[in-house]
Amino acid sequence: MSDVGRTKECHKYARVQSLKGKASENLIVCAFQSWKYERLEAVARFVSMAKGIKDSMGKSIQNKTWLGSAGSAAYDFRSDTMTTPTGSMLAAIASCSLQDDVFQEDDTTNDLEAYCAAITGKESALFVLSGTMGNQLGLRALLTQPPHSVLCDHRSHIVTSEAGGLAVLTSAMVSPVTPRNGLYLTLADVEANFKPEGRVIDCPTKVISLENTHYGVITPLDEVRKISAFARSRGVKMHCDGAPTVGGMRRLASHDIFGKQLAAGFGSRASVTAAGRVAIEETFGKGPNGEGGLLRHSHATAKKVEAMWREIGGTTKFPVDTNVVWLDLKAAGISMARLNQIGKEEGLLLMGDRLVVHYQIYQNAEDTLGRLRRALERAWGERGRGVPAGADANASIYCT
Repeated sequence: MSDVGRTKECHKYARVQSLKGKASENLIVCAFQSWKYERLEAVARFVSMAKGIKDSMGKSIQNKTWLGSAGSAAYDFRSDTMTTPTGSMLAAIASCSLQDDVFQEDDTTNDLEAYCAAITGKESALFVLSGTMGNQLGLRALLTQPPHSVLCDHRSHIVTSEAGGLAVLTSAMVSPVTPRNGLYLTLADVEANFKPEGRVIDCPTKVISLENTHYGVITPLDEVRKISAFARSRGVKMHCDGAPTVGGMRRLASHDIFGKQLAAGFGSRASVTAAGRVAIEETFGKGPNGEGGLLRHSHATAKKVEAMWREIGGTTKFPVDTNVVWLDLKAAGISMARLNQIGKEEGLLLMGDRLVVHYQIYQNAEDTLGRLRRALERAWGERGRGVPAGADANASIYCT
């Protein structure tokens, strides 16, 4: 049977199963029976249109199983970590090498690390399982002997969002700095808060940590270069939290040792790194300026969200440089918790005043942005009613 014939059979099977109310996994199994993996997205989109899919317990599980770009991530503005694998990522997993992590013999993982080092201009790179792990490994390798301190923005993830890992793993003190411009650290901020060695009452600055992007705002490259030059002149190290971008790390023996301590032997990492290689190429594109990548569309969609909010009458707290839109709900007199609830009623997952756009939102923008507009307009219509004390205490994990 030809691949077209197989796909038709798959569609037919999915239709019959959905009408019978069979378990959703049957539909997904059918999708995997497609002759070519690139047809998974098309099959998944068909499956997502089936109404009233139930699991064996009779509970609705629509959009909670794998549906490609038509899955639940398309309606989730909480974070760009909510995206689900594409058909090509699953295909890469199916054909990856499966060698051991500890012996560094896995071709798929080694190729990904070499690729990331090449595109970022570094000597080598190290795959880690999360942005938090990357930060903690990088800082642990740089901070070798207390007393030492890390100078960083007071909103940095290493301060607010990594469970105190910096103190626990490196015994480091943090010197949190509030940027004078309200957006990002400048050389003037760094110079004013730098602690040199020699004063017995001070904890000397040994690392300057930047975060780029930060709250979706870009730190200009020229400013990063000025801070880097200052750090070199004072003999201190630089760290960049690049979780919102793609970063390269010079691989040191200490990285491998600390990585072993934090993650032990991962067995074969290829099931993750194979999809990671595809994700980088599909998201960032293969050109030097992101040509052919989906990231540009995420940024353009974020600007549409900003324009929508301003058209309604709202303002934003920070510039929309990338894919993050910060709504100034306080100025509008809108409760974050209430906006979250309205969003849920419109079929969206929101997290307070921060809207994060990713490429699967872009791929479903006609539907998703329509739902968002309705939610924002409803919230705007309720503005001025006041926000009860404590109402927004758990509405967002971010504080601005």
